[in-house]
Amino acid sequence: MATVHFLYRSVRSKAKLEVRLQHTHKTDDKATNYIWTAKAQIEVTKDFWSKQRKIKSKGNVDISNEQTRVNNLCNALDNFIIDCFHTTTPEAITKDWLQTEINNYYNPQIKNPIEVIPNNLIEYIDYYIKYKENYPSVVLIRKINVLKKKLERFQINRNAPILIKNVNKRFKLEFSDYCEREKYSRITIQRDFAEVKTICLDARSKGIETSLELDKLSFPREKATNIFLTFDEIKEIENIDKDKLTESLENAKDWLIISCFTAQRISDFMRFTKEMIRIENGKSLIEFTQKKTGKIMTLPLHPKVIEILARRNGDFPYAISDQKYNDYIKVVCELAEITQTVIGSKKIEVENDDENEPKIYRKVTKEYRKCDLVSSHIGRRSFASNFYGTIPTAYLIYVTGHSTEVMFRQYLGKSNKDLALELTNYF
Repeated sequence: MATVHFLYRSVRSKAKLEVRLQHTHKTDDKATNYIWTAKAQIEVTKDFWSKQRKIKSKGNVDISNEQTRVNNLCNALDNFIIDCFHTTTPEAITKDWLQTEINNYYNPQIKNPIEVIPNNLIEYIDYYIKYKENYPSVVLIRKINVLKKKLERFQINRNAPILIKNVNKRFKLEFSDYCEREKYSRITIQRDFAEVKTICLDARSKGIETSLELDKLSFPREKATNIFLTFDEIKEIENIDKDKLTESLENAKDWLIISCFTAQRISDFMRFTKEMIRIENGKSLIEFTQKKTGKIMTLPLHPKVIEILARRNGDFPYAISDQKYNDYIKVVCELAEITQTVIGSKKIEVENDDENEPKIYRKVTKEYRKCDLVSSHIGRRSFASNFYGTIPTAYLIYVTGHSTEVMFRQYLGKSNKDLALELTNYF
């Protein structure tokens, strides 16, 4: 009988799991136990593997999603190895055999070169997710699948399959018109089409025919309305009368301030624990792995964060779900009287012509109270906006984790004209 186990055998904070195949080979006069090990492509954090993979998530969506992802990957590889074992003689099994079979699992096109790659865009999306060079995060998979469902509805509407080779200027106009009729914002249409183009370019790299127009297809980039909290507004949040705050609101308030001075996504800062903190040369640093990018980050803790930890006996606030956090911080900002009217985008229910169909929600850009536009991302944007121009951009990019300065400037909504005007301040 053969069994497969997965082990975390690295000193790093994030690593790929080791696979251990154990089996007993019986002959007429004796039984011999064999153990072979090899590397899988299942990457997890040490903290998750040692502390979170078997616990009940208690409503923590991030932990639950990670448990599902890792369990699915491990079970699939486990079944594959056992199937290979049963089609092989025990004498042929070695460490090299195990590693080769695992490599074949992750690269089936090498083992089966006649595999047919879909040329239909919707079908190719599943192939794209399965064979993407760097396995996409749970968040990215969710976004791509949302796009896939939108394309499925579009395909039904146009009553014709969407072939990758036909993603051209005409397709772009058709897709744009359809999305506008469905009341999607221009920014959403632009983002979705950019993802479609990325998927088609990946298909081209696999030998699938694409349109000659593909490379030049794009939508004019619309400037997003970037909402952030100024230093004065953060101060107002700090100074909210404690009698107005419940324990839950106080907890969310502290997380909001922490996010404004660490610039991290909610998927990262909501996992912060005091065990991640270390002291070097008298400075407090926190080390963690970004969930979206897989980057190992080491950040200095801002005095505002250290002040919150000191008030909480060295502990971070307790973790809550994304939805509760988004709800609570809107109330917190309202209590801080951050209620001025600003232009922004908010997902609201729009009119549905068919009363029997589910409600439709779309992002609508208009004037709202600023506190109603606050969401989990505002801390990250507030850090980048508040410190831009006072801290060297290279340091800001390191903290936010953007790959290039161009991406960072796009994130802030800074055009070349904005940079030129800001440069005059230094002349």
